[in-house]
Amino acid sequence: MKPPLNHVLEYEGSNYFRQRLILSTLSGKSVRIKNIRSMEDDPGLKEFEVNLIRLLDKITNGTLIQVSETGTTLYYQPGLLFGGTLEHECCKLRGIEGGGEVRFRCPLRRTLKPVHLINSGKINRVRGTVYAVRVSPAIANRVVDSAKGILLQFLPDIYIYTDHNKGAKSGKSPGFGVCLVAQTTNGMYYTAEAVSNASGSTEAPSVPEEIGKLAAFRLLEEIYRGGCVDSTYQSLATVLMALAPKDVSKYLMGPLSPYTIQCLRHIKDFFGLTFKLETHTKTEDEEELNFGGPKVLTSCIGVGYVNYSKKTILKYVSSISVIIPEIYVAIVKALYVYVKAATDRAKQPHTISRRRTSRTKNITQVALTRTLTQ
Repeated sequence: MKPPLNHVLEYEGSNYFRQRLILSTLSGKSVRIKNIRSMEDDPGLKEFEVNLIRLLDKITNGTLIQVSETGTTLYYQPGLLFGGTLEHECCKLRGIEGGGEVRFRCPLRRTLKPVHLINSGKINRVRGTVYAVRVSPAIANRVVDSAKGILLQFLPDIYIYTDHNKGAKSGKSPGFGVCLVAQTTNGMYYTAEAVSNASGSTEAPSVPEEIGKLAAFRLLEEIYRGGCVDSTYQSLATVLMALAPKDVSKYLMGPLSPYTIQCLRHIKDFFGLTFKLETHTKTEDEEELNFGGPKVLTSCIGVGYVNYSKKTILKYVSSISVIIPEIYVAIVKALYVYVKAATDRAKQPHTISRRRTSRTKNITQVALTRTLTQ
């Protein structure tokens, strides 16, 4: 990365494209990305990357996007995030061909909470789902048997569901896959999945037993890595730690993936926040139980990110518009009372002096009358 020029961060290449745009939107810092596939036969942004830019433009207000004619340079100036309901048509690339609809709902939170997750616990159960569409129902059972055949060697509490669809509700492309989730005694989760090859791909057709074994081995690898989060969501955990209030957050993770390492570098660029990474020292109990591979204890002090949503601003402005007339009336009343009191005080000494003067004249006349009489 080059040094920022006029508060604009500059990067080169198409790697970690999503990270840079998302962190730019959260931090409010502009970013310029150059040489996007400039040396390839098809240079510039791909259709799915343009689709992501359109989505960010929909969820923000006032975003400025500039793309060069060749598509190899992008300038992104983020706007204000606002909530609401919107629909977005995803790009049918990168494996998205089967149709369907994804509904995402997220509650509004003004601030996040600091986390202290340093004890992952022991694995107590494994759950999973095998899905199959436009294929024989027996394929799903074969995947279940192969996955359970490996996992039952380590844990008895294993249950894998099967979900088979056919007809109009099964989508447009045939295939099958499996998703496995391991849960610990402290509520941590490790996930792994495997999917069959697409029907139109050049690769050989997938065997159900191989898909089940592949998912089981991937899950065992995540369990061996350990920590309080699996390798897929390490980067998300670090971003949430960075956005937390100005308090210490600690998270025990397994060996950091290359994607997470680059995410830590981007967090330093966009938020100026540096994480403290320490090698976790195993306790005696952990050494006896052989808790997987080496662990990394990540800690940081959050930037205190606050959600100033559009509704909050409008509510604040409306409350101010209601309060201001009341304050104005109160100030006018106070000024009226003050002026009236000052006027009364100014009149009061003058009246007393008149009374005293008239009384003095009366006393003088009485004295003269007595003198003349005598």
